[in-house]
Amino acid sequence: MVDAGIQRSVEAVWRIESAKIIAKLSRMLRDVGLAEELAQDTLIAALEQWPRSGVPHNPGAWLMTTAKNRAIDQLRRFKLLQRKHPIIAHEAELLSEHAAADESTDDDVGDDLLRLIFIACHPVLSTDARVALTLRLLGGLATAEIARAFLLPEPTIGQRIVRAKRALTEAHVPFEMPRAEQRAIRLASVLEVVYLIFNEGYAATAGVEWMRPSLCEEALRLGRILAELTPDEPEVHGLVALMEIQASRLAARVGPSGEPVLLLDQDRARWDQLLIRRGLAALERAAGLRGALGPYALQATVAACHARARTAQETDWVRIVALYDALAQLAPSPIVDLNRAVAISMAFGPLGALDIIDALGNDSRLANYHLLPSVRGDLLEKLGRFEEARTEFARAAALAQNGRERALLLRRAAACGT
Repeated sequence: MVDAGIQRSVEAVWRIESAKIIAKLSRMLRDVGLAEELAQDTLIAALEQWPRSGVPHNPGAWLMTTAKNRAIDQLRRFKLLQRKHPIIAHEAELLSEHAAADESTDDDVGDDLLRLIFIACHPVLSTDARVALTLRLLGGLATAEIARAFLLPEPTIGQRIVRAKRALTEAHVPFEMPRAEQRAIRLASVLEVVYLIFNEGYAATAGVEWMRPSLCEEALRLGRILAELTPDEPEVHGLVALMEIQASRLAARVGPSGEPVLLLDQDRARWDQLLIRRGLAALERAAGLRGALGPYALQATVAACHARARTAQETDWVRIVALYDALAQLAPSPIVDLNRAVAISMAFGPLGALDIIDALGNDSRLANYHLLPSVRGDLLEKLGRFEEARTEFARAAALAQNGRERALLLRRAAACGT
């Protein structure tokens, strides 16, 4: 049995180093699935050897060296097949030469990581597969950890990861940077995955807890890495700004018993000022780069309006409406329209906002979206139409998949008119 202290040390180092190791092996082997398998073998080797020999002085270097040696052994086995399978001789020779060159330099680990990020979020994969593979390869999370985070059976996540790696192999996805004409599309896919991970932590879609902060932390870590690797991409900094500012509210978003606390009711003294400063700095960096602000940077600017207001009453709702107007032009969606309606109700009153919400009721994409009747109930309550509001809150509760959120909506329904 592995000593608990040693196991914690191995797991901590692995969480930091695993993505670099998998990225390096993927470049050597040109096979993400095989790279991940050899990386896992390296983790097992550490768990077996470190209790006997002690934690190395430089554990990250130990893991990388051990993993690379295993990859070179694998390449040598490829070469031994040349006699029986001459057709693969040339490829094996190239791989072996590449491995020898790889032994002499580690200064391109950043490029390797970026390549791995683009592969894990490749459009050939489904969104669910991209999320699972990203957390596995870049987050260093075990299959069981990912399953727990998304409240899914472990075999389901395991199958997603296996199918994702198989799909990448079958599609012959190269371990290289996307070409210039593909880069924007591929980067958008990466940003979408990172923000999906963050949002699942920020407002869990299901389960008994409203938030899963560990997912927010993982998304922030990935976003910060991506910002370091792509310093000239404004939308990357925009996404980091958005996540930093939203994450600053995590402690204030739940009450003593874990119940949700809505934005306007939060104790702003509990907002993390360090994260706010980091977010504002990232937003300033995005604004200083080329072109107009993109969708993530615009959303971050909305978040900054809240962060800068010392009280809910001081929020510049007129500016937020203007920002949502711009966002609706740039990236139209019913969710943007819903948020814009909320801002309009705060800036100009609930009546005009109710017209927008009623129009959104005809959008089939929001047919089962619980926040649409929730917002409508809020507007009706402000207008004194309590019976209608009660009905809307009850309908929202019936659609909500998260237990904490459902309970909040039922409380709001019960309180209408009291």
